[in-house]
Amino acid sequence: MPTTTADGVTICFETRGDPRDPTLLLVMGFTSQLVAWEEGFLAELTGWGFHVVVYDNRDTGLSTHFDGVPANLGEVMRARRDHRDGRPFAPYTLSDMAADGIAVLDALGVERAHVAGISMGGMIVQTIALEHRDRVLSLASIMSHTGEPAYGRSTDEANAALMTPPPEDRDAFVDYTVAQWRLWSSRYHWDEGVVRARAARSYDRAFYPEGAGRQLAAIMASGDRAHALTHLRIPTVVVHGRQDALIQQSGGERTAELVPDSRLLILDGMGHDLPAPLWPAIVDAVVGNAERAGFQARPH
Repeated sequence: MPTTTADGVTICFETRGDPRDPTLLLVMGFTSQLVAWEEGFLAELTGWGFHVVVYDNRDTGLSTHFDGVPANLGEVMRARRDHRDGRPFAPYTLSDMAADGIAVLDALGVERAHVAGISMGGMIVQTIALEHRDRVLSLASIMSHTGEPAYGRSTDEANAALMTPPPEDRDAFVDYTVAQWRLWSSRYHWDEGVVRARAARSYDRAFYPEGAGRQLAAIMASGDRAHALTHLRIPTVVVHGRQDALIQQSGGERTAELVPDSRLLILDGMGHDLPAPLWPAIVDAVVGNAERAGFQARPH
């Protein structure tokens, strides 16, 4: 499995499709590995003519684990509350995680790419677009937010579930994951079998709960991107689910409000997931936005 190393951090990645096609870099969310992308979803994107690249964020999957490196979440939270810089209390930030994505593009010899991310991945691709503007053709921010505490808050129930540490036993972990995702997944498209299979393959590939605290610290210590997003001049689409309990709808609405000339797609039947029945709508949004940047979709 290919990897690339930059600044001492090794990132594991995979590709789908023809490398001669325009590249779409996909970025996963909080603690999720590249195997969390469903193959059918990736096939939809390659079918339209993208060279799709997926990777494990640092502290997940087969990328570098920052074993034993402390993240002072208490201090990060206090700094956030007091409008102070929380970065000294976090081992890394979203900027570092964005640089990991750029390192993957560098390894593949890709000068400019379309980027799309879900949840924390949406925060990372926003950061890529802001800090590496010459590398980004178009941006899709899916079920994410701007980093402003007033927007996209979790419901109390979803937040409590997210903050509950996972069990170490495999079967218990799969059950725990199903219970979590039942809280914030699309109610009309719930498929327990898909969630169970994804949890099992993630556990078998790399069970690493320690990284969660550091990734959470990175999100909180990075502050908000509100002002910077108002100066973004890249074709942007924002996709969000009306039933999202983990990052509520206002997170997406606020993102679209700030980014000039952005498009907003709110899907009634969508929670905090990518259910197969909604793939056509989500893929159409990504493809249509990329076309604004000159992408020529392949008929299929």
